[in-house]
Amino acid sequence: MKQILFVRHAKSSWEYDVSDIDRPLNSRGLNDADLMSNHFKSYKIRPEMVFSSPANRALTTCKIFLKTLNIDENRLVIDTNLYDFGGQMVMDFIKSVDDTHSCIMIFGHNHAFTTLVNELGDQFIGNLPTCGLAKIDFDTDQWSKINKGHTDMLLFPKELKS
Repeated sequence: MKQILFVRHAKSSWEYDVSDIDRPLNSRGLNDADLMSNHFKSYKIRPEMVFSSPANRALTTCKIFLKTLNIDENRLVIDTNLYDFGGQMVMDFIKSVDDTHSCIMIFGHNHAFTTLVNELGDQFIGNLPTCGLAKIDFDTDQWSKINKGHTDMLLFPKELKS
């Protein structure tokens, strides 16, 4: 079985005059990443590898999760193919993952992630919100053969706030 954990980057700031790839998280984004990573930790799911877009907002979200989940940064790979908004480059990336890994976590962007969660999972969502997490399980032993899987988990920051 293969498992993918999709995590959309947390809320970013538009107040700085920087390129899109350099946009940082805002204070809500930092708080949501902390809230979500701490909640997710209770599930005791340990990805073998973690992949992130090189965008500042995705990588910062990723590093907050790594620290909270106590995952060593040597399990992190930053890949420019994950700086994708349509989904095809992310899909091609997933299909190229080494089959020795059963559970992976990917940090990236919309609309790519909402599209892929809907295409690959069996539960439709209108939008994967910032810092939203979706876990999809696949009944295959090869990443190149993933197709329709089972949406096992959807976690959104607003569900954790009282």
